[in-house]
Amino acid sequence: MAMLSIGALAAQTGVKIPTIRYYESIGLLPEAPRTESNRRLYDGAVAKRLRFIRHARDLGFEVEAIRQLLAMADDPARSCHEADALAQAHLADIESKISRLEALRDEVRHMVACCGQGQVRTCHVIEVLADHAHCLHETH
Repeated sequence: MAMLSIGALAAQTGVKIPTIRYYESIGLLPEAPRTESNRRLYDGAVAKRLRFIRHARDLGFEVEAIRQLLAMADDPARSCHEADALAQAHLADIESKISRLEALRDEVRHMVACCGQGQVRTCHVIEVLADHAHCLHETH
């Protein structure tokens, strides 16, 4: 199996070199063996693991959840109940964020729609920002 330099690994996975070093420093990637000139070398298993990490990050999973998911992936006979629970918790967090963003969108949309684009002294945008009582929602 051909070993990859950190640059080749970065190119193959689309993960930047400093990020690869960071993942190695926090233990998401195993410490890479080094050449006599102290250059890191990676095998295909590390590339596969790095793609897993990148995809999980792209889906918004936090580092600690990825650490747990990697541990599960390293034990294929293990029940996937914990992985499902992590994904369910992440989904609930995403749905909560979407709900908050929709409320923000509604608030800003209303603020802009009510602005007469006259002078600042009668600007609805300024009024709403200055006094929360003009908002549609209690929290956002």
